[in-house]
Amino acid sequence: MKHNQKICMATYQKEKTGNDFCGDSYFFSEKDNGFICVIADGLGSGETAGESSQAVVDIIKNNVNISDEALVKKCVQKLSGKRGSVLGVLRLDYEKQTYTYSSIGNVSLVIMTDSKQRTRSIPRPGFLGNYERKLKMIEGDLKEEMGFIMFSDGVTDQDLAKLCLFDENVDRMIETFSHSIDEVRKDDTTLLAMRYKL
Repeated sequence: MKHNQKICMATYQKEKTGNDFCGDSYFFSEKDNGFICVIADGLGSGETAGESSQAVVDIIKNNVNISDEALVKKCVQKLSGKRGSVLGVLRLDYEKQTYTYSSIGNVSLVIMTDSKQRTRSIPRPGFLGNYERKLKMIEGDLKEEMGFIMFSDGVTDQDLAKLCLFDENVDRMIETFSHSIDEVRKDDTTLLAMRYKL
């Protein structure tokens, strides 16, 4: 778990059973004015999928201050000749007290408020590849104790049902998740749990 200024975070990642490499990559960073979290899921699984997803993450890591639309253009250029990737980008703006989530393909986000309400972003089909795709974008107001869970498509609805979404302790949430899901993974699996505190 990373205890940063305003974000508590815990992570879970496991490669597809039978593979030595995970095709998912992720990155997160917190500055005084905000937080960014990214999951990229390379198409397929294994080392070549991981190369594509890591290429996307590296671009975003080195260009965090440009718009998500501009990031997509850079990613498309970088992925030329490689496998494609799907992408989810969560940004929290501490000054405006807002969040935005941009995605292409099936990286999902669940948002939890302090009133125990939860909202799931429904992924839009598509992937980053040899041509540009339109981002799906959602935004909202950032609230005290708001929780976010980002995950790749290796997390099934059955897996999600076993996750205690309203646990305020993100470490305990991930520990419960890791002990309750099947050990045999049919896809690369990445799940990131975050809790925002003013």
